[in-house]
Amino acid sequence: MNLFPKLVVDDAGRAVEFYTTVLGLKETERFETPDGKIVHVRLVLGDVQLTLKDEDAVDAGPTALGLDRSPVIINLEVPDPDAVGSRMEAGGATVIYPIEDHPYGRMGRLRDPFGHVWILRLLDGG
Repeated sequence: MNLFPKLVVDDAGRAVEFYTTVLGLKETERFETPDGKIVHVRLVLGDVQLTLKDEDAVDAGPTALGLDRSPVIINLEVPDPDAVGSRMEAGGATVIYPIEDHPYGRMGRLRDPFGHVWILRLLDGG
């Protein structure tokens, strides 16, 4: 069984660049409409995978829905949340909660440029 998110974004091409750069994910498949809109792109790194698509008449992302935040939070455990958080910020993400040590581990929360919210947590959880 596999379970992975499909993120709906405004400008999936730019989102692919963001996620491959900041998270190191690799694009493994892509399907586009004749006019170049992405209907499906798969990004993977080890056991981590997510898919993306451009907003359309059926599916809207957070910004098209007029939301200033996503109703879903994506948890990502990484060996160095500070480095990943810095790359996300450099790519246009905004910090919701800075990455800091907590009794439940080193973690922080960021909103990516497409409105999706990520918790970055130290892989071993502390």
